[in-house]
Amino acid sequence: MSEIERQSMDVDIVCVGFGPAMGGFLTTLTRGLVDHEGAPVVESAVMPGMPPQVICYERADDIGAGVSGVVSSARGIRESFPDLDASMLPMCAEVADEKVVYLLDPQGASRRQDLLDFKDTMIRTFGKRLSFCKDEAVELPYIPPFLRKEPGLVFSIGQFNQWVGSEVMGSGLAQIWPGMPVSKVLLENGRVAGVRLVDQGVDKKGEPEAGYMPGMDIKAALTVIGDGPVGPVGRDLDDFATMPGGHHRRDWALGMKMVVDLPESCTLPEGFVLHTFGYPEPDIFGFLYVLPGRVASLGIFVPSWLDIPVRTAYRYMQHWVTHPYLWKHLKGGTMRSWGAKSLLESGRRGEPRLAGDGYARIGECSGTTNVLTGSGVDEAWTSGVILAEGVLELMKAGKPFTRDNLKQAYVARRRASRLEEEARVAEKSRDGFGKGFIQGLLGMALTGFSNGKINMPGDHRRPHERIPTIEETYATQIPSEELRAMREECQARGEALHDAIMDRIGWPKIEYDGKLLISHQDALLLGGKVQAPSGFADHVVFVDHDTCRACREKICIEMCSGQAITTNPEGGVPLFDREKCVHCGACLWNCSKPHPTDPEKSNVEFRAGAGGLHSAEN
Repeated sequence: MSEIERQSMDVDIVCVGFGPAMGGFLTTLTRGLVDHEGAPVVESAVMPGMPPQVICYERADDIGAGVSGVVSSARGIRESFPDLDASMLPMCAEVADEKVVYLLDPQGASRRQDLLDFKDTMIRTFGKRLSFCKDEAVELPYIPPFLRKEPGLVFSIGQFNQWVGSEVMGSGLAQIWPGMPVSKVLLENGRVAGVRLVDQGVDKKGEPEAGYMPGMDIKAALTVIGDGPVGPVGRDLDDFATMPGGHHRRDWALGMKMVVDLPESCTLPEGFVLHTFGYPEPDIFGFLYVLPGRVASLGIFVPSWLDIPVRTAYRYMQHWVTHPYLWKHLKGGTMRSWGAKSLLESGRRGEPRLAGDGYARIGECSGTTNVLTGSGVDEAWTSGVILAEGVLELMKAGKPFTRDNLKQAYVARRRASRLEEEARVAEKSRDGFGKGFIQGLLGMALTGFSNGKINMPGDHRRPHERIPTIEETYATQIPSEELRAMREECQARGEALHDAIMDRIGWPKIEYDGKLLISHQDALLLGGKVQAPSGFADHVVFVDHDTCRACREKICIEMCSGQAITTNPEGGVPLFDREKCVHCGACLWNCSKPHPTDPEKSNVEFRAGAGGLHSAEN
């Protein structure tokens, strides 16, 4: 497309993505822009006599759409809101009780190491007399300090974001615009000079149609990027700035979750926190948090080191829900919303360059997730607070947002914070999972109890380097001819392969009850509202079509949270329907083939786009 004349707008600070990190940044920034009488402490460079002009663009159709229920220590959040009480927030409660539970496999269908099988046999044989061994599960009698969340909060990030956003916009010192996806950063003379909004009035390939409207250029002295781990703007900046030496983003997980009305028979108290591991596959972790009003947020995490070429999330979640230990609490419950999100599990090792000329990065896309404690919301919030403190210091001193100034005001602050201290302790804690589930658990224990001084050696292959062929994976369970026939049958019907294989190797079929156990497509319809407005280009793009045609492990299809990527009955490149896409980003890292020009990327690109799942409860 030839160069197009675009409208532009000048602001002082432009922000990309509204999540906990941006909430922390804007809350702290707006409080510091005026004095106690409401007079500007610093003036706007683009509107002299006025406070600095700050605007934030969010892709989702609402600032609380499509995220997750969480448990958090909330230390940074409480420092920002010293008088915060759980009753001030919808769907929020104090952590009242915690359990960590190892789930045995009641079906015998999961892939378990021999040592784990032996351990399970011993538990079944000798654990019957122990009070903490029941319902095919073992309740850990001791929770390590680094895993405990008391005193903390369980809450809905969607509801929290809406509350914080209303506080920020109520100040009159910042604007938040949802439903406004950003396509890229603007570069001028080697510095970031703002962002460009996506083009509208285009076809699926991005070509102009009737009503074409080029995306506006938003120019700013400072661009703050907090668009999450799969955000296109952050990844665009990675290409420009490159990752620091030794840093990479190879460890991921898909969090699939739902909000459930608990049955009357459920006795779990408000504020109860449950974390599980061991089932439906050993590497899959689960969570259940009880919110006010007999409502629970629950789900599973499917990691990139689960080396199964037909790994899925929705069916695994149904098997997890129906495990005897959980089903006794959930049977008779009703799904009220559902969603999914990719999580960057590289922690500090996934940290990009935090600042440069004209830009700074915060939140999960800046490597804040603590992979030892399994926490990220408060860490993201804290990174935003730290940046805001540095930005206010520079603005009050009249200093420009250069790389050196931002490194001194922001990066140095972050390096001296508890965020950095705890991230360094956690950095290598999950390395062992690259070699196996047992090695991963031992590695976390070694790191946690030694405060990061002792770690299990790791295996950090790129996701596409980890994937075995389907034939290799099931060689001892499914004859090659039968497997070939299953492939052909599923392709002819335009279906993913995982259900056929899971049925064949012993996973029981899910008996739908029409309330909590429903089909994947029904979950998509009942669990929220998928927004896919016309006039935008497709955001999921298969880069090299020949590579797709040759691929026999189409994990992008198996792991698609909304069944938006489906098998092409005619073979070759998968089909994409953005009206089903929940923008979880799983396709970005669930691809068994490398990008044709960058081995750190896959053959799937996740670009800027509008829409996604709309559910403020998640």
